[in-house]
Amino acid sequence: MSHIKPERHRAVVLALDGVKPFDLGIPAQVLGQATDSHGEPLYDVSTCSLGGRPVRTCHDFTVIVAHDETELMRADTVIIATQDHTGELPHPGGLAPALADAVANLPTTTRIVSLCTSAFVLAAAGLLDRLSATTHWGISDEFARRFPQVDVDPSVLFVDNGRVLTLAGAAAGIDLCLHLIRRDFGAQVANETARRCVVAPWREGGQAQFIHQPVPVDVGRSTAPTREWSLERLAEPLTLPDLARHARMSTRSFTRHFRREVGQSPQRWLTRQRIDRARQLLESTDLTVSQIANAAGFVDAVALRRHLHRHIGLTPKAYREAYSASLC
Repeated sequence: MSHIKPERHRAVVLALDGVKPFDLGIPAQVLGQATDSHGEPLYDVSTCSLGGRPVRTCHDFTVIVAHDETELMRADTVIIATQDHTGELPHPGGLAPALADAVANLPTTTRIVSLCTSAFVLAAAGLLDRLSATTHWGISDEFARRFPQVDVDPSVLFVDNGRVLTLAGAAAGIDLCLHLIRRDFGAQVANETARRCVVAPWREGGQAQFIHQPVPVDVGRSTAPTREWSLERLAEPLTLPDLARHARMSTRSFTRHFRREVGQSPQRWLTRQRIDRARQLLESTDLTVSQIANAAGFVDAVALRRHLHRHIGLTPKAYREAYSASLC
């Protein structure tokens, strides 16, 4: 039986002056490692700049690219690479005309991804209005001030709104690219790609773990054992008092310690773990949505559907169809 080569997904990376070389190289490196079962590449990754001009990086060298912004019109996915934090980041309505035109003229079917500081570009273009988004935790306060119409979440590695995705800085680009592969070609291909890149297929915790937190005075009273205990009991109706009781703390003390260590509330963390468990089961089992909701600790399938759609932008059915797909 002859092998029919799959049509490659076209990803175009836009490099702007002040680009960070590490972030710029991630899409080509990770997406370029994604192949089907016959070893055929699944992505065609190219890089462009405004006017096709050489791009000044944030270090002591310049990058020469092969394409100008017209390359964006051929893309299935546009990825805007990170610019240096100390550079001039766009305000509302403050995009350079050429950049504004390049973003505004993209087809509505084109998926758009911002790496780190490029969330400022998408927000200034109005593409994040009334949506959740993230950027590097160190500039999230500035982002929130400039764009109050955007719900910024500095605790996560990336936010997927369907057509528009935003993510935190540097190595989070690897997480995001693996997520794109999962969306496009399924979990098996993403896992194999992660193996080739020698990285974890899914990173726990989010960027909240990297935000500087004062060291608790009583370092012996860690919430880590309780977190491990709760992960083994996600199907049970765990409450904040249940967690605090296991940690042998008052709910107030437990919440304070938990926030210091994890960077978010116990309830929010627990919900995220349940979503991740549900995603794993949707990808790897034939259980019904109701059975998965019960196994992950949600009240019912409706609650699972609501939380999954809020965090991932997909229903359980759509998620399963996207991520459990196999390639011939």
